[in-house]
Amino acid sequence: MMQTKVLRKFSQIVTMAAAHRKDGRGLQPEDLSIINDGSMVYNEKEILWLGTDNELPKKFHSLGSKSHENYVMTPGLVDCHTHLIFGGDRSKEYSMRLNGGDYQKIARSGGGILSTMQATNSQSITELIQLAQTRIDKLYSYGVKTIEIKSGYGLNFSKEYEISVAINDLKNKFAEKVLIKNTFMAAHAIPLNFSSSTEYMHQVVIPLLEKLAPLKIIDAVDIFHETGYFNRQDTEQLFNKAKELNLNFKSHADEFQDNKGALLAAKMGALSTDHLLNTGQDGIQALANSQTVATLLPGTGFFLGKPQANARSFLDALVKVAIGSDYNPGSCHWDNVLQIAAMAAPQYKMNIAELWASITLNAAHALGLKNQGVLMKGFRPIFSTFKLNNLDQITYNWGKNYNENIY
Repeated sequence: MMQTKVLRKFSQIVTMAAAHRKDGRGLQPEDLSIINDGSMVYNEKEILWLGTDNELPKKFHSLGSKSHENYVMTPGLVDCHTHLIFGGDRSKEYSMRLNGGDYQKIARSGGGILSTMQATNSQSITELIQLAQTRIDKLYSYGVKTIEIKSGYGLNFSKEYEISVAINDLKNKFAEKVLIKNTFMAAHAIPLNFSSSTEYMHQVVIPLLEKLAPLKIIDAVDIFHETGYFNRQDTEQLFNKAKELNLNFKSHADEFQDNKGALLAAKMGALSTDHLLNTGQDGIQALANSQTVATLLPGTGFFLGKPQANARSFLDALVKVAIGSDYNPGSCHWDNVLQIAAMAAPQYKMNIAELWASITLNAAHALGLKNQGVLMKGFRPIFSTFKLNNLDQITYNWGKNYNENIY
C-alpha cells in the first residue's frame, strides 16, 4: 500500500504545466505556470493533486499540516550531461590553458581525456565508486534529483565494463533520492595503442556494448562525433547498433566545427545531441523538426574560454533546448548545473521559462524521461525545494545554495 503524502502552503509551486503543453518550445515567462500558496498530494509513484492550498480537498487535510511558507517548489533539477566517474586531477592543464595553451594541442601531447584515462585505470573500481558517491551527494545538495552519468574514462574493454557496472551500482544505491541514468560512452576518445577510430570501434566499443546490453543496465549510448575523435561512419555504426539492441543513443557534436553532427543525430532520432558550438542552420532546422533535444553546455565554454553556442538561434527556431553541466575533470570541473544555467542565461538571452525548462522539462526529455520535469497530476513526484520567497530569487543569487531537500 503506497503512502499518501501532503506538502502544504508553498509560497510558490512552479509546475511548468504550460511549458509541457508546448513541448518545451517557444516558451514565454507565463509558461512557468506558477501556483502561489500551493499544496501537493502525492505518493511514491505519482502526483495525485496539485493546486492552491485553499482548494485542497478536505480528505487530505489530516495528512499534512506543516506550512512551507517562504519555500519554492520546482520540478526536480536534472543534470542531463555529466562525466562524474573518473580518477585523477587536471588542474595543471587549466593553468596551461590560462597561460595560452590550447585544449586540443594539450590533448594531442598526452593530456586531455587520455590523461584522465591513465588516472582512472590506475584506481580500483571501489575507489572510483567512492569518489563518485561524494560527487553525487554534492549534486543532490544543490537540488539535482536526476543525473546522467557517462562512462568513457576507462577506454579499454575491462575498465569500461567495470565502470558501466559501477554506474548501475550507484543507480541502485541512490535510488531513493536521485534518479541516475547510465550512458555508455566508451567512444569518448581513441587510446594511443589503436591505429584508428575504426579499429577501436571494432575491437572495444561494439563488442563491449553487445556484452553489456543483455544485462539491461545501460540506458543510452553516446559518442564524441568530432574531428580527431570519431567520424560520421563511426557514429552511424554506433547508432545503428544501439537501435538493434533497443537502446537510446545521443552524441557530442559540432563542438570544434560544424561536422553535421546535430543534423545526423536529428535524422537518426537521437535523444539529444550536445555541445553544438558550431551547428549550422541546417542542423538547427533538423533539430526543430525532431524530438532530439539540443543540450548546450555553457560551463565548458566558460571553463575553456571558448565562445558560447548561439542559443537564441536554437530557441527561435523552436528547438527543444536543455542545459547540462558537462561536469568532468578537464573541460568543465564545475558541478552546479543550476548556477551554470543562471550565469549562462544572460549570454544565451533566455527568458526565465526557457532557463528553467532547460534544467527540468527539456533536460528530462534529453534523457528520455517523459514522465517528469513537470509538476502535474499523474506525473512522477520528483521535485526540488528552495528556502526562498519566489523563483526569481533562486536564479538571482549566483553562487548561493538555497536548496533544502524536503520529503
